Amino acid sequence: MDTARMIDLNADMGESYGRWDLGDDAGVMEHVASVNVATGYHAGDPSTMRATVDRAVELDLCIGAHVAWPDLMGFGRRKMTVPPEQVQDLVLYQLGALEGFVRSAGGRLGHVKPHGALYVQASQDEALAEAVITAVAEVDPTLPLYQLDDRFTELGRDRGVRIVPEGYPDLHYDADAHLIIEPKKLAWDPEVVGRRAVELVTESHLTAKDGTELTLRVESLCVHGDAPNGADVAAGAARHLRAAGLEITPIGRRARSGDARAAS
Repeated sequence: MDTARMIDLNADMGESYGRWDLGDDAGVMEHVASVNVATGYHAGDPSTMRATVDRAVELDLCIGAHVAWPDLMGFGRRKMTVPPEQVQDLVLYQLGALEGFVRSAGGRLGHVKPHGALYVQASQDEALAEAVITAVAEVDPTLPLYQLDDRFTELGRDRGVRIVPEGYPDLHYDADAHLIIEPKKLAWDPEVVGRRAVELVTESHLTAKDGTELTLRVESLCVHGDAPNGADVAAGAARHLRAAGLEITPIGRRARSGDARAAS
């Protein structure tokens, strides 16, 4: 298979909590290759984790741990200041929790992705990045770690962890290629998201919100399940990617199978 024509399409899942339901997980799962399951810190609870994992296994999706700051009230989107050694423990704890459900369902944990503010902070702060990478390596260094870009690729390689640069066709970027996080996820036009997805993959290009032209190398794309029209957005992204001749396939499995591109 031509790895240059492959792309991973992922979505954040399992973000309901107790009696509070968020997102159309079932609808979004029909269009993606990988899911990032909330591990109880920014969202999710044990029953939600089990149900989400069970459905992902049924659909043969690659399951990742969506680790976050302990911030249920702020949905993990508020910055926190935590010593790196404690960050390592927070991540390790969440990985263990999700892996239990994955094994129970007969699946295998496929990747790790920080959520929200932890994702942004660990993509910019080397000490935080090292803490997250070290926790992943302690559990299983073959687990790919999604980050905003590949600036910490060497740090990951030192621990044996593959860093996967990720793009967001349903979020704006600023002029420095940082994500502009929406406190509450807004609805996006699925056709716009689809065109942006293809542009990111085939041209490594996207226009920032202020008009700055950005060059972004991506190996996975994320669409948000908590958007009001999340399933439509996921469907639009998948439709445009396939129309462009791209195969949607989970990078977590390619990385573990020795895919040359994933191992580069």
